[in-house]
Amino acid sequence: METKTVLVEGMTCNHCKANVERAINSVEGVKETIADPATGMVKIVAENLDLTKVKASVEKVGYTYSGEK
Repeated sequence: METKTVLVEGMTCNHCKANVERAINSVEGVKETIADPATGMVKIVAENLDLTKVKASVEKVGYTYSGEK
């Protein structure tokens, strides 16, 4: 298991938080996602995490992936 923190822009409320968490949780290997709309930081616990897939899933639901923190 590994833990990564990434930045996601555009989250403004708990609905946004839920959308981002749901999108990232759909990525293969992800076990847990915790997003913080106030800071834009998203903590991801996963096995063999592919950040290109995380980026694609975040952008597919309308937010901006700003890379690893």
